[in-house]
Amino acid sequence: MGNRLSQIATRTGDAGTTGLGDNARVSKNSLRVHAMGDVDELNSHIGLLLCEDMPADVRTLLVEIQHQLFNLGGELSIPGYELLKPEAVLALDEALATYNEQLPRLQEFILPAGNRAASQAHVCRTVARRAERQLVALGNEEAIKEAPRQYLNRLSDLMFVLARVLNRMNGGDDVYWKSERMQQGGQG
Repeated sequence: MGNRLSQIATRTGDAGTTGLGDNARVSKNSLRVHAMGDVDELNSHIGLLLCEDMPADVRTLLVEIQHQLFNLGGELSIPGYELLKPEAVLALDEALATYNEQLPRLQEFILPAGNRAASQAHVCRTVARRAERQLVALGNEEAIKEAPRQYLNRLSDLMFVLARVLNRMNGGDDVYWKSERMQQGGQG
């Protein structure tokens, strides 16, 4: 990867550009920079989620995800470089299967609510979806590898599942949407 930062306030971005890991300068409003920012925001929200009480296995998984998101951000900062490996996507698939197996089937839509940890997991889910959309937009303009897009897609699904797991942590449950149609017996 490119040079490590030795100082933070460089003033090189004052004109509205930022440096990539390959020393190219691009607009701070470029699709690549938006994607990098959304991945960084997602990683920060996962850091906030890690401040909450949770099972040790979920904590270990989230810490690994933070490292993989850092790899993804690094890959985005160097066009054509690969840091996020396809194995990272497979690890999310395995985690999805493991945690989904523990949950009851959904009978109704759920609200992004519950305890604080579950609610923060839902925030992570929505930011992962936004990061995925930015990556798709970038992929429409530039060649990008499949693993980063797939990783964000699986991660948003996993964050939904983990929100459900976290809501059940101390005997709780999901918060179900009270739709008028469902209250009227499914007629509509």
